[in-house]
Amino acid sequence: MSEPDQHLFQALFRDPPIHIGSAAQTLPQAIPSGGVNLNAVLYTAAGSGPHPTMLLLHGLPGNEQNVDLAQTVRRTGWNVLTIHYRGSWGGPGVFRFEHCLQDAAAALDWIRRAAGQQDLKLDPDHVVVVGHSMGGFVAAHIAAQRPAIRGAALISGVDLGRSFGNEHDGRSTARVDENVGVSAGLHILTGTSPQELANEAWVNAPRWRLTNYAAYLADRPVLIVTSNDGFAKDSNALVHAIRAVDGTRLAVSHFATDHSYSDCRIGLQVAVLNWLTKFDDCG
Repeated sequence: MSEPDQHLFQALFRDPPIHIGSAAQTLPQAIPSGGVNLNAVLYTAAGSGPHPTMLLLHGLPGNEQNVDLAQTVRRTGWNVLTIHYRGSWGGPGVFRFEHCLQDAAAALDWIRRAAGQQDLKLDPDHVVVVGHSMGGFVAAHIAAQRPAIRGAALISGVDLGRSFGNEHDGRSTARVDENVGVSAGLHILTGTSPQELANEAWVNAPRWRLTNYAAYLADRPVLIVTSNDGFAKDSNALVHAIRAVDGTRLAVSHFATDHSYSDCRIGLQVAVLNWLTKFDDCG
């Protein structure tokens, strides 16, 4: 194992040195978006800042929060900001896919505004976005819109139209419900229903295709991770589309596991950490 890989490997199981006066912190935040405050957590890295920052976006509805990934990334010297989209997990507002895009944009705007707060140790010029499942779609969308974002990683990124809106009938609604669990008695999302979300995905399917973002992402380091969850086809379509433009900055990993990477959590973290080495100038 090379020296850089050894350093990354240690972040999986070894805490960084204690920094008196500039220790790592876990700070709850209220981030304004769409007239409400998003529930958010900022994991600040140890040591004097500013630090590069990762915006980590969960999926639909976000049963897998990837907090283990956030903690490991923090140990390498990055801050990590996580958010709950409006209308999810007890947060105020109404949940919509469009709102998720707006909420991610609001989180990025907050990073830039909050950079002046010394205790948060944010470097607004060194930001990457990482998203899981629906969050992968959000990450691709927001990175495509904002060239200042240094890179994007999609973990089982979902093409919403193809996954939830390609058939305008009950089967699409059932697919959404499999994720959000309304029929199972769960109340994770507010102000919506599987039918409404399936319809939103169907209406917006042409403009929300993952492959639409390829030309806007090819100039930056992009990581695309897939698993045996049934969503790999659409992520692979994005891989091919990026390579058709310029695949020199693209990294791809596949794991034979489920959508939550339940038995490949270490492997997933290693894939992300190796991708972060492409941003060595951020450290």
